[in-house]
Amino acid sequence: MSWQCRLICGFLRRNFLPQTRKPIDIARVRLLTQRRIWTPRVPRGWRLREQYEVSDVPLRGEWLLCERLPAQRTFLYLHGGGYYFCSPRSQRAISFGLGKRADADVFSLEYRLAPEHPFPAALEDALAAYRRLLANGARAGSIVIGGDSAGGGLALATLIALRDAGDALPAGALLFSPWTDLAVTGASIRENDGRDPMFCGDVFARIAPLYLGAASATDPYASPLYADLRGLPPLSFFVGSTETLLDDTRRVAERARAAGVEVECEVARELPHIWPIYAPFMPEARRTLDAAAHFARRVTAAATDARGDGNPSPSQSSETSIAS
Repeated sequence: MSWQCRLICGFLRRNFLPQTRKPIDIARVRLLTQRRIWTPRVPRGWRLREQYEVSDVPLRGEWLLCERLPAQRTFLYLHGGGYYFCSPRSQRAISFGLGKRADADVFSLEYRLAPEHPFPAALEDALAAYRRLLANGARAGSIVIGGDSAGGGLALATLIALRDAGDALPAGALLFSPWTDLAVTGASIRENDGRDPMFCGDVFARIAPLYLGAASATDPYASPLYADLRGLPPLSFFVGSTETLLDDTRRVAERARAAGVEVECEVARELPHIWPIYAPFMPEARRTLDAAAHFARRVTAAATDARGDGNPSPSQSSETSIAS
């Protein structure tokens, strides 16, 4: 573990973790996030453009667009934040890092937040955003969907809903510490309570109802862990070994693999929740974004060269562990 990672973990233990043990104050969390947010500069050769369209489903977000050459691929990125806070701006270290490394345009969706807009509002927004990309001329096989934490679970739910609706699927999905089980049944919720520098074990059980509203916690479009995962495109997971959400990744990765999906699952030793957000300061974050960009390049090339229809064939899966 790098000294930068130790510094960040120490900061999280002192400043973030204690807040997760308190009652949830939505307004305060949102305000603090807005005040304390740090965002990287727009990479040289790129430009940032906001988008807001009003139709049946409002489409709001921001584009990171390559000005040098036509982008070879497009990311649809879904931010985390428990479905009730954060924004594309708060996750720019990840979205900018992916776009720059993978020579990709990135659309970061500002989906509607709970509890004002409970499930399935966020899913409806993600589906509308993906379909708009296709309607605007992007090939399904050139798109990679990604997300972190709640956004990672939402990205996986979006794939499932697209498959069920018969839509052309993207080339693959990047999932950073995804929250896939809103029923909160993973053993790591208890086992890593006290080891996770960011979250106490019971916080997710208190957050989940904000998004679920009247829906079941095991609805597969809210909790992809409970879905039939057959027929999905390649999935690349990244999760920390001490995260309370570790089993949200391990279990869904195992089920996807058993369903014949190509799966990469990297378990990073003692790294904090969604550590790529600490790029460029943390070297582990830079390495993970490099690996994620490599995955995106590979699956979009495979979708274009082998089939060209956005639905790559399943192949051998793998699981590795990052020694940090």
